[in-house]
Amino acid sequence: MASVNVVYNALKDLANKDERGFVTPAVFNSFASVAQANIFNSIFQELVVAKNLRVRGIDVQRHLSKLKQLEEDLSVFSKSSVLSQASGVFAKPDDLARVISLKTSGSYVFNESTSIPIDIIYDEEKLEYVLRSTLSTPTESTPVAFLSDSIEVFPTSIKKIKLRYYKQPEGVSPTTGSRVAVAPRFSYTVVAGKEVYSASNSVDFELPDHYIPKLIMELGRMIGINLRDEAVMAYGAAQQAQG
Repeated sequence: MASVNVVYNALKDLANKDERGFVTPAVFNSFASVAQANIFNSIFQELVVAKNLRVRGIDVQRHLSKLKQLEEDLSVFSKSSVLSQASGVFAKPDDLARVISLKTSGSYVFNESTSIPIDIIYDEEKLEYVLRSTLSTPTESTPVAFLSDSIEVFPTSIKKIKLRYYKQPEGVSPTTGSRVAVAPRFSYTVVAGKEVYSASNSVDFELPDHYIPKLIMELGRMIGINLRDEAVMAYGAAQQAQG
Protein backbone atom coordinates (compact mmCIF):
# COMPACT_ATOMS: atom_id res chain seq x y z
CA MET A 1 0.00 0.00 0.00
CA ALA A 2 1.04 3.63 -0.48
CA SER A 3 3.57 4.59 2.19
CA VAL A 4 2.63 7.69 4.16
CA ASN A 5 6.36 8.28 4.69
CA VAL A 6 7.09 8.31 0.95
CA VAL A 7 4.12 10.57 0.17
CA TYR A 8 4.90 13.03 2.97
CA ASN A 9 8.60 13.32 2.16
CA ALA A 10 7.93 13.68 -1.56
CA LEU A 11 5.38 16.42 -0.97
CA LYS A 12 7.66 18.21 1.48
CA ASP A 13 10.72 17.97 -0.77
CA LEU A 14 8.88 19.11 -3.90
CA ALA A 15 7.30 22.03 -2.04
CA ASN A 16 10.58 23.16 -0.51
CA LYS A 17 12.55 22.67 -3.74
CA ASP A 18 10.72 25.45 -5.56
CA GLU A 19 9.99 27.51 -2.43
CA ARG A 20 6.27 26.77 -2.59
CA GLY A 21 5.74 26.59 1.13
CA PHE A 22 6.71 24.31 4.01
CA VAL A 23 4.50 21.26 4.66
CA THR A 24 4.32 20.26 8.32
CA PRO A 25 3.17 16.83 9.55
CA ALA A 26 0.12 18.44 11.17
CA VAL A 27 -0.96 20.05 7.90
CA PHE A 28 -0.27 16.85 5.97
CA ASN A 29 -2.27 14.72 8.41
CA SER A 30 -5.24 17.07 8.34
CA PHE A 31 -5.63 16.53 4.57
CA ALA A 32 -4.42 12.93 4.14
CA SER A 33 -7.73 11.09 4.63
CA VAL A 34 -9.68 13.54 2.47
CA ALA A 35 -7.13 13.29 -0.34
CA GLN A 36 -7.35 9.50 -0.23
CA ALA A 37 -11.17 9.65 -0.30
CA ASN A 38 -11.10 12.01 -3.30
CA ILE A 39 -8.87 9.65 -5.27
CA PHE A 40 -10.96 6.64 -4.22
CA ASN A 41 -14.10 8.34 -5.57
CA SER A 42 -12.32 9.28 -8.79
CA ILE A 43 -11.66 5.58 -9.47
CA PHE A 44 -15.38 5.06 -10.04
CA GLN A 45 -15.41 7.85 -12.64
CA GLU A 46 -12.41 6.28 -14.38
CA LEU A 47 -14.19 2.93 -14.27
CA VAL A 48 -17.11 4.30 -16.27
CA VAL A 49 -14.72 5.58 -18.95
CA ALA A 50 -12.79 2.29 -19.01
CA LYS A 51 -16.00 0.27 -19.42
CA ASN A 52 -17.00 2.48 -22.35
CA LEU A 53 -13.61 1.87 -23.94
CA ARG A 54 -14.06 -1.88 -23.45
CA VAL A 55 -17.49 -1.76 -25.12
CA ARG A 56 -15.99 0.14 -28.05
CA GLY A 57 -13.18 -2.42 -28.33
CA ILE A 58 -10.48 0.14 -27.51
CA ASP A 59 -9.31 -1.17 -24.12
CA VAL A 60 -6.32 -3.50 -24.35
CA GLN A 61 -6.52 -7.00 -22.92
CA ARG A 62 -4.96 -8.89 -20.04
CA HIS A 63 -2.51 -7.18 -17.68
CA LEU A 64 -2.45 -3.90 -19.66
CA SER A 65 -6.21 -3.44 -19.47
CA LYS A 66 -7.23 -0.21 -17.75
CA LEU A 67 -10.55 -1.76 -16.76
CA LYS A 68 -8.82 -4.76 -15.19
CA GLN A 69 -6.44 -2.49 -13.26
CA LEU A 70 -9.27 -0.37 -11.85
CA GLU A 71 -11.31 -3.41 -10.87
CA GLU A 72 -8.27 -4.87 -9.09
CA ASP A 73 -7.72 -1.58 -7.27
CA LEU A 74 -11.34 -1.49 -6.07
CA SER A 75 -11.27 -5.14 -5.01
CA VAL A 76 -9.11 -4.05 -2.05
CA PHE A 77 -12.15 -2.24 -0.64
CA SER A 78 -14.76 -4.94 -1.33
CA LYS A 79 -16.53 -6.35 1.73
CA SER A 80 -19.63 -8.35 2.57
CA SER A 81 -21.84 -8.26 5.63
CA VAL A 82 -24.95 -10.12 6.79
CA LEU A 83 -27.49 -7.60 8.12
CA SER A 84 -30.46 -8.29 10.38
CA GLN A 85 -33.71 -6.37 10.31
CA ALA A 86 -34.38 -4.07 13.25
CA SER A 87 -37.50 -1.88 13.57
CA GLY A 88 -38.40 -2.76 9.99
CA VAL A 89 -35.13 -1.62 8.40
CA PHE A 90 -31.53 -2.75 7.94
CA ALA A 91 -28.82 -0.39 9.21
CA LYS A 92 -26.01 0.35 6.76
CA PRO A 93 -22.46 -0.52 7.89
CA ASP A 94 -20.58 2.51 9.24
CA ASP A 95 -17.81 2.08 6.67
CA LEU A 96 -20.09 1.73 3.62
CA ALA A 97 -19.06 3.78 0.60
CA ARG A 98 -21.00 2.21 -2.31
CA VAL A 99 -23.34 -0.74 -2.56
CA ILE A 100 -22.36 -3.51 -4.98
CA SER A 101 -25.24 -5.94 -4.53
CA LEU A 102 -27.91 -7.22 -2.17
CA LYS A 103 -29.34 -10.69 -1.78
CA THR A 104 -31.29 -12.67 0.77
CA SER A 105 -29.26 -14.54 3.36
CA GLY A 106 -29.68 -18.14 2.26
CA SER A 107 -27.64 -21.29 2.62
CA TYR A 108 -25.91 -23.85 0.42
CA VAL A 109 -27.92 -26.94 -0.53
CA PHE A 110 -26.17 -29.55 -2.68
CA ASN A 111 -23.46 -26.97 -3.47
CA GLU A 112 -26.02 -24.43 -4.70
CA SER A 113 -26.90 -21.21 -2.94
CA THR A 114 -30.50 -20.52 -1.98
CA SER A 115 -29.84 -16.78 -1.79
CA ILE A 116 -31.99 -14.63 -4.06
CA PRO A 117 -30.76 -11.35 -5.63
CA ILE A 118 -32.61 -8.26 -4.42
CA ASP A 119 -33.42 -5.51 -6.93
CA ILE A 120 -32.28 -2.12 -5.64
CA ILE A 121 -34.45 1.01 -5.93
CA TYR A 122 -33.17 4.51 -5.17
CA ASP A 123 -36.22 6.49 -6.30
CA GLU A 124 -39.03 6.73 -3.74
CA GLU A 125 -41.67 7.35 -6.42
CA LYS A 126 -40.59 4.20 -8.26
CA LEU A 127 -40.81 2.27 -4.99
CA GLU A 128 -44.39 3.47 -4.44
CA TYR A 129 -45.28 2.39 -7.98
CA VAL A 130 -43.79 -1.08 -7.43
CA LEU A 131 -45.59 -1.55 -4.11
CA ARG A 132 -48.94 -0.46 -5.56
CA SER A 133 -48.67 -2.55 -8.71
CA THR A 134 -50.45 -5.90 -8.80
CA LEU A 135 -47.96 -7.13 -11.42
CA SER A 136 -44.70 -6.19 -9.69
CA THR A 137 -45.57 -6.59 -6.02
CA PRO A 138 -42.43 -7.82 -4.21
CA THR A 139 -42.43 -11.40 -2.96
CA GLU A 140 -39.85 -13.51 -1.17
CA SER A 141 -38.78 -14.88 -4.55
CA THR A 142 -38.70 -11.40 -6.18
CA PRO A 143 -37.71 -8.99 -3.38
CA VAL A 144 -36.81 -5.31 -3.77
CA ALA A 145 -34.82 -2.96 -1.57
CA PHE A 146 -35.09 0.80 -1.13
CA LEU A 147 -31.86 2.56 -0.24
CA SER A 148 -31.86 5.82 1.68
CA ASP A 149 -30.16 6.47 5.03
CA SER A 150 -31.04 2.85 5.80
CA ILE A 151 -32.10 -0.20 3.78
CA GLU A 152 -35.75 -1.24 3.53
CA VAL A 153 -36.51 -4.64 2.01
CA PHE A 154 -39.89 -5.74 0.69
CA PRO A 155 -41.60 -7.97 1.57
CA THR A 156 -40.82 -7.22 5.21
CA SER A 157 -40.91 -10.95 6.01
CA ILE A 158 -37.27 -11.05 4.91
CA LYS A 159 -35.31 -10.65 8.13
CA LYS A 160 -31.71 -11.15 6.98
CA ILE A 161 -29.84 -9.95 3.91
CA LYS A 162 -26.29 -10.16 2.61
CA LEU A 163 -24.77 -6.87 1.50
CA ARG A 164 -21.68 -6.67 -0.70
CA TYR A 165 -20.18 -3.22 -0.81
CA TYR A 166 -17.12 -1.05 -1.21
CA LYS A 167 -15.97 0.29 2.13
CA GLN A 168 -14.54 3.71 2.84
CA PRO A 169 -10.73 3.78 2.48
CA GLU A 170 -8.93 3.82 5.81
CA GLY A 171 -5.37 2.84 6.70
CA VAL A 172 -2.75 0.10 6.87
CA SER A 173 -0.18 -0.50 9.60
CA PRO A 174 3.35 0.05 8.20
CA THR A 175 4.81 -2.47 10.66
CA THR A 176 2.35 -5.37 10.28
CA GLY A 177 0.68 -4.69 6.92
CA SER A 178 -2.74 -5.24 8.51
CA ARG A 179 -5.67 -2.97 7.77
CA VAL A 180 -6.74 -0.64 10.56
CA ALA A 181 -9.84 1.51 10.98
CA VAL A 182 -7.72 4.65 11.30
CA ALA A 183 -7.03 7.49 8.86
CA PRO A 184 -3.57 7.75 7.22
CA ARG A 185 -1.13 9.58 9.49
CA PHE A 186 2.54 10.53 9.41
CA SER A 187 4.12 10.29 12.85
CA TYR A 188 7.65 11.11 13.90
CA THR A 189 10.02 11.63 16.78
CA VAL A 190 12.46 14.51 17.09
CA VAL A 191 16.14 13.52 17.07
CA ALA A 192 18.81 16.24 17.15
CA GLY A 193 16.16 18.78 16.16
CA LYS A 194 15.05 16.80 13.10
CA GLU A 195 11.92 14.83 12.28
CA VAL A 196 12.55 11.07 12.24
CA TYR A 197 9.77 8.92 10.81
CA SER A 198 8.08 6.64 13.35
CA ALA A 199 6.60 3.60 11.61
CA SER A 200 5.06 2.22 14.79
CA ASN A 201 2.85 5.28 15.25
CA SER A 202 2.14 6.00 11.57
CA VAL A 203 -0.66 4.71 9.34
CA ASP A 204 -0.15 4.12 5.61
CA PHE A 205 -2.72 4.84 2.93
CA GLU A 206 -4.96 1.96 1.89
CA LEU A 207 -4.61 2.80 -1.80
CA PRO A 208 -2.06 0.70 -3.76
CA ASP A 209 1.49 1.96 -4.33
CA HIS A 210 0.87 3.16 -7.88
CA TYR A 211 -1.42 5.88 -6.51
CA ILE A 212 1.48 7.64 -4.78
CA PRO A 213 1.87 10.29 -7.56
CA LYS A 214 -1.88 11.01 -7.45
CA LEU A 215 -1.79 11.30 -3.67
CA ILE A 216 1.10 13.77 -3.90
CA MET A 217 -0.73 15.83 -6.53
CA GLU A 218 -4.05 15.78 -4.65
CA LEU A 219 -2.46 16.74 -1.33
CA GLY A 220 -0.51 19.51 -3.03
CA ARG A 221 -3.72 20.83 -4.60
CA MET A 222 -5.58 20.75 -1.29
CA ILE A 223 -2.78 22.40 0.66
CA GLY A 224 -2.37 25.04 -2.04
CA ILE A 225 0.92 23.96 -3.54
CA ASN A 226 1.01 24.20 -7.32
CA LEU A 227 2.96 21.06 -8.18
CA ARG A 228 3.77 20.13 -11.78
CA ASP A 229 2.93 16.65 -13.05
CA GLU A 230 6.39 16.18 -14.53
CA ALA A 231 8.08 17.13 -11.24
CA VAL A 232 6.03 14.58 -9.32
CA MET A 233 6.65 11.83 -11.88
CA ALA A 234 10.39 12.57 -11.96
CA TYR A 235 10.57 12.43 -8.17
CA GLY A 236 8.69 9.14 -8.13
CA ALA A 237 11.02 7.66 -10.74
CA ALA A 238 14.09 8.76 -8.76
CA GLN A 239 12.74 7.26 -5.55
CA GLN A 240 11.93 4.00 -7.31
CA ALA A 241 15.44 3.83 -8.77
CA GLN A 242 16.93 4.33 -5.30
CA GLY A 243 14.71 1.57 -3.90
